[in-house]
Amino acid sequence: MKTRNIFITLLLLSSGWFFACEDKDYPAGLPEYEHHYYIVYVPNNNSGVTINRTQTDLVKFPVQFYSEFTRNYDAVAHYAVVTPDVPNPAVLGEDFQIVDRDGNTIQPNSQGKFSLTFPQARKATDTVYVKLLNNPEPGSRVVEINFEDHITPEYRVDIFSTAFRRTLTID
Repeated sequence: MKTRNIFITLLLLSSGWFFACEDKDYPAGLPEYEHHYYIVYVPNNNSGVTINRTQTDLVKFPVQFYSEFTRNYDAVAHYAVVTPDVPNPAVLGEDFQIVDRDGNTIQPNSQGKFSLTFPQARKATDTVYVKLLNNPEPGSRVVEINFEDHITPEYRVDIFSTAFRRTLTID
């Protein structure tokens, strides 16, 4: 028994040599990617969500902003309300509103886009909030909330094709 314990202990200690890692200082990546960020929904997929129209709690769609740097500018991600090609699309202002965490309505910019700002372009999580308006219109109503590329002279906020869309079905 004693020999077995000693053998197991030695085996564990010697395996540490194989798993010990050297902390290398690798060079920075390509310069064209130094100001390139990504915004995705969490979980990382384009899944849909079905909500009862009488729900009073805000609908929350968590997002992840990917960055490895701290910059002297704020990075802005854009998203838009998109009406899919369905018979009964949900209508902004009638079926739902895009709101902040306190439930205050957020207005889109002149191109119809909403935004999330990430101070100093730091890696962070945030949330897109939707408030249902309990529209009595019968039947299911569907809308998509999609992130879009945002390209400026200073930076680019890109999307993952696998996690840029949330389809909201209001029953």
